[in-house]
Amino acid sequence: MPIDDQLAIVGRLAFAAALGAFIGLERELRGYPAGVRTVALVALGAALFTDVGQLLSEENRVAAGIVTGIGFLGAGVIFREGYTVKGITTAATIWSAAAIGMAVGRELYLVAGLGAVLVFILLEARPVVRRLDQLARGRLREFIPHEDPDQERTDDDR
Repeated sequence: MPIDDQLAIVGRLAFAAALGAFIGLERELRGYPAGVRTVALVALGAALFTDVGQLLSEENRVAAGIVTGIGFLGAGVIFREGYTVKGITTAATIWSAAAIGMAVGRELYLVAGLGAVLVFILLEARPVVRRLDQLARGRLREFIPHEDPDQERTDDDR
């Protein structure tokens, strides 16, 4: 393979890693298990597998393998504590980073770049969603009758 083609692949790997690091930054700043390095490695690895898959003319099998393998990696960060499940967003982030890496490997740079920005925006939407939830719950309380804790209950109320 000519050196120019190899340098193009290295450039794609660097771009995929940079996009993954961008996404992982949000996870890292919030203290989640998969941060900058993990998400960057997932994106880079997916790009490399996609590029190699194209060279081997086994692209569909490689793509399917990436999706399956990343599914197992993502499952490793999901755990249950009582009735609460933790790690689902981190697993989805890893899965999305792999897809972005695959897009870079297929030379879909605009798709990969905008995909990374959208993933980052969605991850940063958490405070917005919480605020909207608080507003909605506040509005619902206005319409739902509630008991006055100071009011004594009669036998008819019980």
